[in-house]
Amino acid sequence: MIVTTAELNDVLELTELLSILFAQEVEFEPDIDAQVRGLRLIISDSNVGLILIARKQGKIVAMANLLYTVSTALGGKVGLLEDMVVRPEYRGQGVGLALLSAAIEYAQQVGCLRLTLLTDVDNLSAQQFYQRAGFTLSSMVPMRLSLKTTHN
Repeated sequence: MIVTTAELNDVLELTELLSILFAQEVEFEPDIDAQVRGLRLIISDSNVGLILIARKQGKIVAMANLLYTVSTALGGKVGLLEDMVVRPEYRGQGVGLALLSAAIEYAQQVGCLRLTLLTDVDNLSAQQFYQRAGFTLSSMVPMRLSLKTTHN
């Protein structure tokens, strides 16, 4: 297995992974057009972040987005780990751990002081997976406000 960064020609294959992820998440539904726009925005601008992918025999079997922002509390760059998903037939084979380890290492290399992620509240297996990698539950409660905007 090889872990690398995604390129624009990987977008269609990545939308398949996002469809798997969003089908299992409570808050989201697959929307190919939105997914393609989002993936292209990330891949095209290294200041936004990057997408790490795991390949086996040339096929993308897992992905994770590492997005950047700044924490005033920490006084520096922090990362948001988004959209981590492993194809179901490759789960339990160490793919997720290898991808997560690569994301953590990359975040450290680019100067991130913290990584944050969200899981569904009832996805205990994902929470346990991340806790084994050193993540801890936060006392912060995520809240969302959907905004209507026009796309240019």
